[in-house]
Amino acid sequence: MGRKNILLTGPPRCGKSTLIEKVIQKIDRPMTGFFTREIKEGGKRVGFSIITLDGKEGVLAHKDSETEVRLGKYGVHLDQLNRIAVPSITPSKPDEIIVIDEIGKMECLSSLFRETLIKALESNNWVVGSIALKGNPFIERIKERGDVALWTVTEKNRGSLVGEILEHIHSCFRAENDV
Repeated sequence: MGRKNILLTGPPRCGKSTLIEKVIQKIDRPMTGFFTREIKEGGKRVGFSIITLDGKEGVLAHKDSETEVRLGKYGVHLDQLNRIAVPSITPSKPDEIIVIDEIGKMECLSSLFRETLIKALESNNWVVGSIALKGNPFIERIKERGDVALWTVTEKNRGSLVGEILEHIHSCFRAENDV
């Protein structure tokens, strides 16, 4: 079937999320999943929110959060990740594409997220997502999976990657239908 799990990696702010949005806008299939977005105050990043494709929202992390789980300057809200993002990466239809933005250090603090991610990657559903450029051993193992097509996004190549990724998807869809 080819590499049905498409993951984008690259340095922060290189355009991974925007690229995922452009790719999924050009695919005519049902989708489920989530995006993370920066929370800014006064032009400065103070945290990250979770927004599912069906409109649910929550806070993934915030510098002012008094949570027990911390990563750098951020208090991480694993309860909101588990309640909002995790269910969104469990497909309800066999042809649903799973969008995961992002597989990063904060998300991987949740054992439920890690378990659900593995199920998604092992399912027959396609996954389109982003993954941290540098990460813990779990993140590195995800990037090394045989069913993962990994693209490194840079400011120079991000414009041309939409076409390359869509061609990969279409060639794999053709191969699926030839079986």
